[in-house]
Amino acid sequence: MAADRRKFQILSLFLIFLGCFRAVESEQPKIGGTESSPQHPVTLFTADLNATSSDVKKTLPTNTTQTDDPTTPPTGAQTTKGPTDGPPTCPSNARCSVLAAQCVQCTYNSSCVYGRDITVECHVKEGIQCVGPPTFTRTMKCQFCYQTAETEHDCTHSIDCKVISTPRERFQANCTVKEYIFCFGARTFPKSLECNWTSGYRWSTALILSITVGGFGVDRFYLGQWREGLGKLFSFGGLGVWTLVDVLLIAVGYLGPSDGSLYIY
Repeated sequence: MAADRRKFQILSLFLIFLGCFRAVESEQPKIGGTESSPQHPVTLFTADLNATSSDVKKTLPTNTTQTDDPTTPPTGAQTTKGPTDGPPTCPSNARCSVLAAQCVQCTYNSSCVYGRDITVECHVKEGIQCVGPPTFTRTMKCQFCYQTAETEHDCTHSIDCKVISTPRERFQANCTVKEYIFCFGARTFPKSLECNWTSGYRWSTALILSITVGGFGVDRFYLGQWREGLGKLFSFGGLGVWTLVDVLLIAVGYLGPSDGSLYIY
C-alpha cells in the first residue's frame, strides 16, 4: 500500500509539472503563426510595395495633373502669385480703368476751365498688365498738380526753421500728388509752407512750472533756455519781477521752446 501511495504521489507531481509547462508555453507568441502581432505591419508594408502603378494613380486626387517638368505646377493646383510686372501701385489683377495715375498715360487738354470736371482718354503704360480694355476714359478736375488741395498731395517737413517768429518763417517743401489724383504737369513740385512743427514741449507744463518754481528758473530750464535759467536761479527770480514777467509771456504764448518749435496744447 505504501508503494502504491508513493507511485500515486509521483504521478500527481508529474502531471502538475506538465500542466505548468504547457501553461507557460501557451503564453509565449507563436513565431510562425498568423496571430503574432509583428506579422501585421510586415504584411501591410508588403502589400504597399506590391501595389501596381495603376493602383497608385487611382489614389491621386483627380483635380490635379502631374507633369514631367518639375518647374511646371500641376494643373488645378493652387499656386502663389509672384511680383507684379508693374510698380507696387499697379497690380496685375486690378481693372485697367482704376489704375493709379502713374500706371497710365492720358491725353490732357489744358485749355479747359479751371475746377470743372473733364473727361480724358487714357491707356495703360507698356509692360503693365491689368484686367479689361487697356484704353478707357477717366473723369478728372481741370487743374495743374500744384493747384491741388492740401489733402490731395503730401509734402516734406522741415525742423530747421523757427515757429516762434514774427512773421512766421517759411520753408520750401517738395510736394507729391497722391497716386489716384489726375492733374496736369509734373506730379512733384516745390511749395512754400509755413514753419509748423513741435518737439514735445507742453504749454501747460511750462506755465505750471513758471507759477510754482519759476523763481528758481525751472521753467527756463524746461524750455531749453539754460542761460536764462541760471540767471533766474542766482538772482532769486529777479526778486520776483522776472518770475511774473515769464508767467505772463508763457501764458500768452510769446515765450516758447528754445528750438523754435510749437507748444503742444
